[in-house]
Amino acid sequence: MYGSLKPGATLALCTLLLISFLLIYFLPEQNPSASITNITDKLYCSKPPSAIHESRDELEAALEGASMANKTVIIAVVNRAYTVGDKPMFDIFLDGFWLGEDTRRLTNHLLIVAVDQTAFERCMFLRLHCYWLKTNGDDFVDEKVYMSEDFIKMMWLRTRFLGDVLRHGYNFIFTDTDVWWLRNPFPRLTLNETVDLQISVDQFDGDQWSQTNPLNTGFYMIKSNNKTIALFDEWYMQRNTSVGMKEQDVLVELMHKGVFKRLGLGVRFLDTIYFSGFCEDSRDINVVSTVHANCCRTIRAKVTDLINVVHDWKRFRDPSDNKTMDFIWSNHLACQNSWS
Repeated sequence: MYGSLKPGATLALCTLLLISFLLIYFLPEQNPSASITNITDKLYCSKPPSAIHESRDELEAALEGASMANKTVIIAVVNRAYTVGDKPMFDIFLDGFWLGEDTRRLTNHLLIVAVDQTAFERCMFLRLHCYWLKTNGDDFVDEKVYMSEDFIKMMWLRTRFLGDVLRHGYNFIFTDTDVWWLRNPFPRLTLNETVDLQISVDQFDGDQWSQTNPLNTGFYMIKSNNKTIALFDEWYMQRNTSVGMKEQDVLVELMHKGVFKRLGLGVRFLDTIYFSGFCEDSRDINVVSTVHANCCRTIRAKVTDLINVVHDWKRFRDPSDNKTMDFIWSNHLACQNSWS
């Protein structure tokens, strides 16, 4: 017979048994050598999945995290200027997904591309899919007024990045954050295999295939294939020979020089009845999917007039509102006055 244990030895034995139990409980069966760090990760999940890139390509990881089954993502680019203020533009943009019809689930496939730390931290706080696009020393923190030198630089940075997305094999909807989503736009976007690019316009000329439509790069859907990758490569190469021109103007110039036909691209121009903006209001609130604060110069003016759009939408959706009268959009006065 063994002699009885001393009180100190009994305590040590109980402690050892407790530690052994905890290790057996927390360590996965397939990895018995996992460290205490693994146990901590089980207890406290400190980062959402979209922020953990491990050793994989960071962009690929971010795209994969936000992707639909058919490798399609929704992409918006944000800087600090869009995340600060009493009612930031970024918050208004996200309000559309909350208040719109069949839009809430789309945030699962929304990738926010931040070009500075503040925008990235705001995105992470909201627990969205986030990617930090490093800018090699360029400062894109503050507002970049329309057609300023920094504004043009930021547009070309965006174009280069979106070309990289295509090269990774992902289709995407690109949306400016001053585009308010009232309804899920996918039912209004064709899945026809012959259509490579579907792009919004400032005013619709009545023909969805006509290149006389003034295209707007603030909202478009594009497929990843050799033709669209070639388009973005050629488009981005024009940046150094197009001084003083924003990327949208360069694309319009390429279109008129026949780049779409030469590359064999099927391009559809989106009717403003469904994809509208301040340049041309939708004629039918019952079917419109998006409203773009285009034809506007400053963030402050865009915020003011987009808040009016939110109020218009709530008024339309209010069951107690008198629907016998024709719906009329609020005037976009702040944006109209932003040019003076």
